[in-house]
Amino acid sequence: MNARELVLELLLEILEEKKLSHLVLQKKLAAHPEMEKKDRAFVKRLCEGTLERLLTLDYLLGCYSTVKVTKMKPVIRNLLRMSIYQLYYMQVPASAVCNEAVKLAKKRGFTGLSGFVNGVLRAVARNPVDLFERTKELAPKKRISVLYSVPEWMVESFLTWYGETETQRMFEAFLTPEAVTVRVNTSKISVEDCVRQLTEQGVSVQSGSYCDTALHISGYDALERLELFNNGSLMVQDESSMLPALCAGVMQGNYVIDCCAAPGGKTLHIADLLKQTGTVSARDVSEGKLAKIRENLMRTGYTNVEVLLADAGVLRTEDIEKADVVLADLPCSGLGIIGKKPDIKYNMTPEALTELQSLQRKLLSVIVQYIKPGGVLVFSTCTLNPGENVENVHWIEKQLGLQPENLNPYLPEALHSEETKRGYLQLKPQSGCCDGFFVSRFRKRKVEN
Repeated sequence: MNARELVLELLLEILEEKKLSHLVLQKKLAAHPEMEKKDRAFVKRLCEGTLERLLTLDYLLGCYSTVKVTKMKPVIRNLLRMSIYQLYYMQVPASAVCNEAVKLAKKRGFTGLSGFVNGVLRAVARNPVDLFERTKELAPKKRISVLYSVPEWMVESFLTWYGETETQRMFEAFLTPEAVTVRVNTSKISVEDCVRQLTEQGVSVQSGSYCDTALHISGYDALERLELFNNGSLMVQDESSMLPALCAGVMQGNYVIDCCAAPGGKTLHIADLLKQTGTVSARDVSEGKLAKIRENLMRTGYTNVEVLLADAGVLRTEDIEKADVVLADLPCSGLGIIGKKPDIKYNMTPEALTELQSLQRKLLSVIVQYIKPGGVLVFSTCTLNPGENVENVHWIEKQLGLQPENLNPYLPEALHSEETKRGYLQLKPQSGCCDGFFVSRFRKRKVEN
């Protein structure tokens, strides 16, 4: 199976069967260990790029075909999408794109449509569309939707929340390729030694923007082929998601409950900060999710973590007022990580945003009972929706009686603001740096005698 055929299979599973892109891509690449580095990189770039630019590609396809995208056979529409992506965004020679697409159409049993595929792609190659010029006559919401491949309802929401300039800047950041971010497991290796070893292996390394233990790495084949990853010295984790553990301000000997812990990045970060003292109770709702935590735990070797099957929405009476710190990184719309998981922007709905806020509040009403008087709650999400973030901060203070606390003692000075003084931080996606993320910190009042 060649690289393009593999990408077509991936797109059919993701777009037609509605499977999660990052899981499908990971599984497919793992099934082809013989694939060379350049071919793996091609597959990853073409698959992820086609997904990221899906609405843009469909708009372009409509400029050349009288057959609507929705009326095309699944194999044909996805073959055309990935082919147009190669022409517009990868600068692959037109002859190679057209010839390979025709071969694939025939191999898939669509010999009768191979002429259609060839004709559309030849037309694209001869007369490329200038998107910025072509979309100038469109309404602003529609234009932004086409240029950045974001559904119109989502564009409208972001415009309401952040305005046009900031919205377009964030959407551009989602489409900008970025290096993988890892956190150094300082219980195994120093940051300096880690950087030295990676560099010696030909890996490009840059220091993080906000966290001392964060590194941005690129230029390697696969993480699983890096010894530092396999021996637990590195944990894949965006820099933004390192902030909750920092904001928790844990002290040695603390008992910490991580209520929705999978895949375990924040759990292991807190375990590292505790210096193998105390306990982190990592909990999640299914054995499948717990398996991922256990896998990361085995690799990293922390001994101060317990893994527990537990639904965060069901009160465990034995845990009432037992925790020094409760970490609530709750299920959310994920609008801050669209750059990593483009499926989100096509699968999310306005109704789901409201439902998620209600779910978060239901979970928080249970979770708050685990905090000791005088203990800390860290509430975080990976979304940019104010309804799931700052509105919940006000709700936690008013309905649950917790006191927001200044985040500045726990954050690097570059992130200090009036908002962080009030106890929360909305981090926006930044090209080559981090995802969109929200974190807040609260104190449970001690009972007055």
